[in-house]
Amino acid sequence: MEDSKADSSAPDIDSHQGAVPRHVAIIMDGNNRWARRRDLPGVEGHRAGENAVQTVIRRAGQRGVEVVTLFAFSSENWRRPPEEVNHLMGLFVRALGERVDELQENGVRLRFIGERAAFGEDLRRGMADAEQRTAGNQRMTVVVAVNYGGQWDLAQAAAELARRVRDGELALERVDAEALGAEVSMADLPAP
Repeated sequence: MEDSKADSSAPDIDSHQGAVPRHVAIIMDGNNRWARRRDLPGVEGHRAGENAVQTVIRRAGQRGVEVVTLFAFSSENWRRPPEEVNHLMGLFVRALGERVDELQENGVRLRFIGERAAFGEDLRRGMADAEQRTAGNQRMTVVVAVNYGGQWDLAQAAAELARRVRDGELALERVDAEALGAEVSMADLPAP
């Protein structure tokens, strides 16, 4: 994630005039490029990205943004070198352990979307615990998309509609784009 002090083209959300968006989505990309430009190992870019995310969440909350979605680890990221994936998973576990209390204290609800089965048991348990601990918070929602892909989301939504049709809960004629959209992972949130 780019450092706004080093990149004058980065938007300054503190001085932004106009309507505040209800939902901001961020694709977390560029950490390795950031590190390479500074002759640092890629892991330092990921650490810097995690720190930048904390700043974004804090400032978005101060501005009144209701939801921040972080596309943090896509299903394509599994193709990265194993040592980088292992480092990212370790960073993820560490961030959960260190940041959930802060989110809880600030009234931030944490939610994860994506296919969790590929992650280790400790990480899956950590995600579930973080969601449970922050479930009642209402000041802001942070959605973290992990092992997430749009096709996966649509397939999950279609499978749910198929189950409802099979079980007699939904007429086949009622299956349309609106019904499908109501089943995707972030259907209950404002559009990004």
